[in-house]
Amino acid sequence: MEGKRKRIMDRFKRIEGQLRGLQNMVANEGRWEDILIQVAAVTAAMKRAGSAIVEAYLEECLQKARQKPEEALADFRKILTRYMDLA
Repeated sequence: MEGKRKRIMDRFKRIEGQLRGLQNMVANEGRWEDILIQVAAVTAAMKRAGSAIVEAYLEECLQKARQKPEEALADFRKILTRYMDLA
């Protein structure tokens, strides 16, 4: 696995651990205040992961743009728009 993908996978593994921790907090009747702080931390971590993926995809599109610039730009715009609509 290339370096960028490995770093992104590592991020998701940490997020997965955070989510398991949240499940335990809820199951063990943790304080809502503490749970909310952890939810915010997971949300921020997911946003950072999304940004890393956007960056990796942009680099891929820039390489593709050397052969097919209009197609690469259209692909990037489409995906970025969908991501921004859902994020």
